[in-house]
Amino acid sequence: MKLIVNGEALEVEATTLAVLLKELDYEGGWLATALNGDVVPAAERAECRVSEGDRIEVLSPMQGG
Repeated sequence: MKLIVNGEALEVEATTLAVLLKELDYEGGWLATALNGDVVPAAERAECRVSEGDRIEVLSPMQGG
């Protein structure tokens, strides 16, 4: 399935957001995720289904000031 992840088109096998994060080697409870512009809380990622053409953003906090 083709998805857009952080602006990049990718071919993936995942069918849920949680599986996608694992497939792409994203780890950590500190990640923020959005599906088609809507924030998906960490507790909902396992049930959050992804579909062909979905846009996913994966964000992580940055240090600095």
